[in-house]
Amino acid sequence: MKAKTHKATAKRVKVTAAGRIFHRRANRQHKLTKVRPSYRREAERLVEARGAERKRLRRLLNI
Repeated sequence: MKAKTHKATAKRVKVTAAGRIFHRRANRQHKLTKVRPSYRREAERLVEARGAERKRLRRLLNI
């Protein structure tokens, strides 16, 4: 049977052409009004999945 991509994960993750997996950071969605602008910009940036997290995401995305 053909393996299926986990669609919820696919919507939340970006995979580059080189195969690197990027995702948003946790706890940086709202209530950022009192936070300094540099931290706010940092919160927008995507981070690369590493280690066990990367392995789990690759399994979910079938890549």
